[in-house]
Amino acid sequence: MQTFDLEAQGLRALNETLQAQSQQTNETAWEIVNPRGSHAIAVGLDAPIEVTVKGSTGYYCAGMNKQATVHVKGSAGPGVAENMMSGTVIVEGDASQYAGATGHGGLLVIKGNASSRCGISMKGIDIVVQGNVGHMSAFMAQKGNLVVCGDAGDALGDSIYEARLFVRGQVKSLGADCIEKEMRPEHLETLRDLLERSGVDARPEEFRRYGSARQLYTFDIDNAY
Repeated sequence: MQTFDLEAQGLRALNETLQAQSQQTNETAWEIVNPRGSHAIAVGLDAPIEVTVKGSTGYYCAGMNKQATVHVKGSAGPGVAENMMSGTVIVEGDASQYAGATGHGGLLVIKGNASSRCGISMKGIDIVVQGNVGHMSAFMAQKGNLVVCGDAGDALGDSIYEARLFVRGQVKSLGADCIEKEMRPEHLETLRDLLERSGVDARPEEFRRYGSARQLYTFDIDNAY
């Protein structure tokens, strides 16, 4: 395992080193020490490497991630895994607002709580939150799955498109055009797979599914002038 001291060696050198790793690299395991809440740690990675951050991070940790596995042994600031394409990002603690924003793919696991706007404008990412999520989570969510093992705040799924939301706890309120939907066998299977991959000990049958009523973004001739 390669160890990188962020305090001593600096953020620019860290990201340049990690971004330089290729598909054929032998240096597949990296440990980052002394992160001290720095912003933009391990961003723009595009190689099948494993990066462990020993502590909490600031803004945009693991943003634009492709292929890599990034494991944060602490909490993450706003925008963790923002615009993620593939790979896996795991946060042992809590995540601040807009976790997984605009993510196109991959898996984001938050073992604590996530703040407001978790999964905003998500476009194919899978997000599993073992705790609660804040208000306006999955706002304008287009594609992918958001799994909440705890409770959800106000306006869940506001202006949602075709993302699927699964919540085990209570939902304070649903946003515009978001409704509770039938949990069919294919949804239970998708949810079971996500829970297993995230290491969550829960039964899919304990969750409820929410999604788009498909009224907000569909043109209705009766509204034409």
